Amino acid sequence: MFCRLSNCSITEEGYKALASALKSNSSLIELDLRGNDPGPSGVKELCDSQKGRLFSSKTLKTLRFLSPAAEEACQFVSGIVGKNPLLLRELNLSEHELGDTRVNQISALLQDKHCKLNTLMLNNNNITEKGCAALTSAFNSNPSNLIELDLSGNKLGNSGMKKICSLLENTQFRLEKLKLSDCSITEEGYKALASALRSNPSHLIELDLTGNDPGQSGVKQLNDLLQDPNCQLKTLRFLGPAADEACQYVTGIVGKNPLLLRELNLSERELGDTNVKRLTALLRDKHCTLNTLM
Repeated sequence: MFCRLSNCSITEEGYKALASALKSNSSLIELDLRGNDPGPSGVKELCDSQKGRLFSSKTLKTLRFLSPAAEEACQFVSGIVGKNPLLLRELNLSEHELGDTRVNQISALLQDKHCKLNTLMLNNNNITEKGCAALTSAFNSNPSNLIELDLSGNKLGNSGMKKICSLLENTQFRLEKLKLSDCSITEEGYKALASALRSNPSHLIELDLTGNDPGQSGVKQLNDLLQDPNCQLKTLRFLGPAADEACQYVTGIVGKNPLLLRELNLSERELGDTNVKRLTALLRDKHCTLNTLM
């Protein structure tokens, strides 16, 4: 028996009922559920319903959730991680040479409501603005599940940053952690990010921008955002561990965040070579934009 139920507005409740029915003696051999929304557990319920029936003459032979493009992407990802991504909540594809072509392919999977990832790690994947555009388009189509996104080490640039900003402005997109270290973002991208977070400040709690270049005003733009009572950001990371330690050391001396200063006077203090060496980690970071150092 064949059952085709694609695009029938079926949700998690319907998937659970179907899974329960299939656990009993069923003659169904093909089931098509493309274009529906299985909720957090619908896919797992149906997959679990077939366990222990693999050698039964009444085993469901074809269980179709995805379009051809999304199915191809699903098989590609399964080949890398060894698991069905539809059953995962966390997917780490970091350090694989995906490039824009593969990311564009994977986006077909990410935009399908059968994909329920909470965490996606794509650092150092050779992704550019084009791949970033495909990702943000996918998440705009399927926005409600992703909580953590790591795109560190990709050359997204300001154009890619603006694509991400358009996503952050989507009130249905509930991202809490965003890692964008070493993404070739400059002052223009920082300004766009500050603007996006002002328009939709309620979800993001952790933001990592280490290794980018904020220009003259990028740090201040985002730092001012922290004064907004609606802003939920708890962690705003600009510096690597050594530079952050130096930043805290200087703040303890002068009572101000040196990233927001143009002039820094540490004269008449017994710094010595050890503390000066510590300070250089801060001075070499592009988030430090001092004009005068005494």
